[in-house]
Amino acid sequence: MKWGTIKRYLPLIGIVIFIYLLIKLDVSKVFTEIRNLNINYFLIALTFIFAFFIIQTLKWFIIAKKQKINVPFKEAFKINLIGNFYGFITPSKIGSIIRMDYLKKYGGDTGKGLSNFVVDKVLDLSSLFVLVIVFGFIVYREKIIPHTYLGLIFIIFLVMILSFLFFYKKEISKPALRFIYKKLIPKKMKEKGKIIFESFYKDLPSLFFLFFVFIINLAAWVVDYAAIYFIGLSININIGFVPFLVILPISTLVAQIPITIDGFGTRELTMINLFGLFGIEGVKVLSMSILGIIITGIIPSIIAMFVLLFKRKIKS
Repeated sequence: MKWGTIKRYLPLIGIVIFIYLLIKLDVSKVFTEIRNLNINYFLIALTFIFAFFIIQTLKWFIIAKKQKINVPFKEAFKINLIGNFYGFITPSKIGSIIRMDYLKKYGGDTGKGLSNFVVDKVLDLSSLFVLVIVFGFIVYREKIIPHTYLGLIFIIFLVMILSFLFFYKKEISKPALRFIYKKLIPKKMKEKGKIIFESFYKDLPSLFFLFFVFIINLAAWVVDYAAIYFIGLSININIGFVPFLVILPISTLVAQIPITIDGFGTRELTMINLFGLFGIEGVKVLSMSILGIIITGIIPSIIAMFVLLFKRKIKS
């Protein structure tokens, strides 16, 4: 079987896993948990999700401003919703790169839009790795992640950061990129590739500034996981907030593996196994995950679709 055919069916893996979990855990019990949720905790979770989208927008908005992409915050919020919608329906949220096109209107050409996306994505992943390493090693030690796995996670994190630093500095990365440009870029795309390369590095924020944005990114994830924590409370998962700060970043990292749509299925399987270490039933974990998908993915996606329709209506 050719790789192209395999790749086409990879997203089905998550759906198969998810259906298997529903059957194994009894779908009727899952819906009973959801039907009997505490609405007050659920509304608090919705408030946290709104705050999460505000902070998430602020994060890449200030990067864009530093790059002299003068997008108004209100418009940035809409673009963020649209980007999350496309990210929600694609593996590893790669669809969120669509916001690159929307930034062109505000001075963000292809290169700047691409660098904005790459920096944002690296900050996202870095924050997750830091949460896993800090809370996994310091707080729970061997209980959730064996030290050998934590060591492997740290090595992956270190390689990612060093690679990012290598390519972030134009002077350092230029020889390697020149080789790629000469050997791998088709002749008809060389001129365009050169323009994108130059604009990619134009007005990039300093590393010190990115550290400040990294702190904002950490706050965004903590707020996002606080929303899931209150969803957990709404169906009587009472284990404290700190375990969520260990388990959810791990499941989010697993969801980045590009074999399912938005980590669908693989994330739930990871969460069920890890929350099980705290004595939480799989039915409750799956119910919490479904509610989390609704408020972090489905509801924002519905709003994004209305925003897209409104934008197209204005254009027409």
